[in-house]
Amino acid sequence: MIDLTGKVALVTGGSRGIGRACVVRLAEAGADVVINYVTSQAAAEQVAEQVQMLGVRVATVKADVGEKDDCESMMEFIGQQFGRLDILISNAATGGFRPLLAMTERNFEATMKTNVMALIQLVQSGVRLLERAAGRGKVIAISSHGSNMAIPMYGAVGGSKAALESFCRHLALELGERGINVNVVRAGLVETDSTRKIPYADRLFASRKFRSMTGDRFLQPNDVANAVLFLASPLSDMIQGETLTVDGGAQVHA
Repeated sequence: MIDLTGKVALVTGGSRGIGRACVVRLAEAGADVVINYVTSQAAAEQVAEQVQMLGVRVATVKADVGEKDDCESMMEFIGQQFGRLDILISNAATGGFRPLLAMTERNFEATMKTNVMALIQLVQSGVRLLERAAGRGKVIAISSHGSNMAIPMYGAVGGSKAALESFCRHLALELGERGINVNVVRAGLVETDSTRKIPYADRLFASRKFRSMTGDRFLQPNDVANAVLFLASPLSDMIQGETLTVDGGAQVHA
């Protein structure tokens, strides 16, 4: 059983979907958790109440991770309240669903700021805290199939996720000698509030039964969170700069 007792984890976009599952899973393993949100305050507080019942410390922080000042303020808060940061989960994402032919410069910049630049800013702001981690510090970014597969109306998000995976490999190169691991969890199609808004979502979800290699069991947020838990633990200390795909084998058909 993985035991993260005494460790401190930050999960961006931790109020809903995969982020929420990661918050709960890390807390169940004993980690103190900081839940980041932008607009979903009520949802974040609800998750915090659930986590408090597990007997760990929890805090909610409103911050736009696409803004450097917000990232720095959030890390300053974590330093003051918790003294260190052992685990950073970069999960918050945006981008909208539209054809690339309809994408504007504003759409592109907003997507890249939240989905890619945010990770860089979080690491830049939090590296000193991560270096104080008990054992190796862990940075884990959440990616998706759009990074290496073409999905209708998903070009902006998918392109940003491909960039995210590349940046993580380069961050691993820079941070490995400083006691920090950087890895990616590439999630397959998980039904969340966000993915339900994808155009033709009903077709995508229906196709899972033909692509999955795990029978009638489809991918859930907790499955992704379990992979995150592993990469956040000492069991993954020798895994560096890798992308772990969690999709029930669907990518085998690509």
